[in-house]
Amino acid sequence: MAGHSKWANIKHRKAAQDAKRGKIFTKLIRELTVAARQGGGEPADNPRLRAAIDKALANNMTKDTIQRAVDRGAGNSDGDEMEECVYEGYGPEGVAVLVECLTDNRNRTVSDVRHAFNKCGGNLGTSGSVAFMFHQQGRLDLPAGVSEESVIEATLEAEPEDVVALDDDTLEVITSPGAYSEVKDALAAAGLEPERSEVGLFPETTTPITDVELARRVIRLIDLLEDLDDVQNVYTNAEFDDDVLDQLD
Repeated sequence: MAGHSKWANIKHRKAAQDAKRGKIFTKLIRELTVAARQGGGEPADNPRLRAAIDKALANNMTKDTIQRAVDRGAGNSDGDEMEECVYEGYGPEGVAVLVECLTDNRNRTVSDVRHAFNKCGGNLGTSGSVAFMFHQQGRLDLPAGVSEESVIEATLEAEPEDVVALDDDTLEVITSPGAYSEVKDALAAAGLEPERSEVGLFPETTTPITDVELARRVIRLIDLLEDLDDVQNVYTNAEFDDDVLDQLD
């Protein structure tokens, strides 16, 4: 877990920069619409929608924009029918990469994703080639100074999977996807506000990245994939050494 928190900070800083450019909003609106279409427009009854709304609010999307996206999905209004697809592959030096997409043209999307892998010295794999390395969780990061005991007491009834102390004295609460919203509400009720929180795919084991040039190549692949319009999320099992990240800043 040594490099996790710092890499998380870099990812979220990049996401914040993307949000300022308006780039991430299209991806968020797609997720809101699909989540509402599949599970209904009531966040209390739709954990995926609740997580999507939380993410949209964290990226400064207005409530009116969020509601329009939800209404569009829940009402099954006319428009492009988005299809979910997942692509798996290997980046430089065999780093595992999993790419979640929402698209109205699967052929276009797979071509774009394959091109990104090839451009960075990786290759697109077959279905199941790396998915087994990842599992879906909710994760909520609490700032330094919050005691582990207070977090456990606040969330005990919500049943998180684990509370992990990171190297920078912050805490990370790990939950099942279904318990994510309940755990987040329990933390809020106790006055413990996460600095970041998300439901996503996380690797069971990681590949240490201790070489600066390799780190640059892996991050370039992630950036190229995230810049694709159809890509919603990119996950990797790369764990970047703190010294390497310092040299990249």
